[in-house]
Amino acid sequence: MSSMTAKIEPLGAVRERVLATLRQDIIAGRLRPGDRLVERELAERFGVSRVPVREAIRALVAEGFVLFESARRTVVRRLTPTDVKELFELREALEVYAAGLAASRATPQALAELRELLDSAAEATRSDDAEAITDVNTRFHDRILSLAGNSLLISVMEPVDGRLRWLTRQNEEWPQLLTEHEELYEAIASGDPDRARAHALSHVQANYRSTVRHLFGDEPD
Repeated sequence: MSSMTAKIEPLGAVRERVLATLRQDIIAGRLRPGDRLVERELAERFGVSRVPVREAIRALVAEGFVLFESARRTVVRRLTPTDVKELFELREALEVYAAGLAASRATPQALAELRELLDSAAEATRSDDAEAITDVNTRFHDRILSLAGNSLLISVMEPVDGRLRWLTRQNEEWPQLLTEHEELYEAIASGDPDRARAHALSHVQANYRSTVRHLFGDEPD
């Protein structure tokens, strides 16, 4: 196909491609807190104009990944203890509730799919593949939300999902994380909502302590 007839990628699709890549770069640690996002450099990297890059950066600001330090300086956000605490408070409220619902509503097929995700997490943990671990652990929690069968719950979590993945990436105590997920799975599979909520609460609180230690070098208040 000649360049004259080649399909032109719509501006919205370009923006979403740039946005998804930059978001994943931040979550995976390829772009670190304090790193600058320069429109010109990013436009050259992606082979696009500055317009979709500018729109992608604005979306990242709205999602809480990036901030404007000045009119000419845009950087990846540095998470503060308050940021982390607030996100985990939200996660505790919603994921504990979701685990209880999942325990009462999960079908054998859904539980089998959750078990497959755990098997993938175990393989990624053995390989010490941080990005794969983050991805599969995110899908594990997303699947529990799905099993809860509450579309409003999912819509409430969606705006902060990326930042929660970012936090999950900060916790590098992978074997412990896998053990906690195994226990959470068993609790949900038992069909006992109280047991599932108790394990979800324990898991979120342990993850909070691990994340604070990794980011700030101390125990949470």
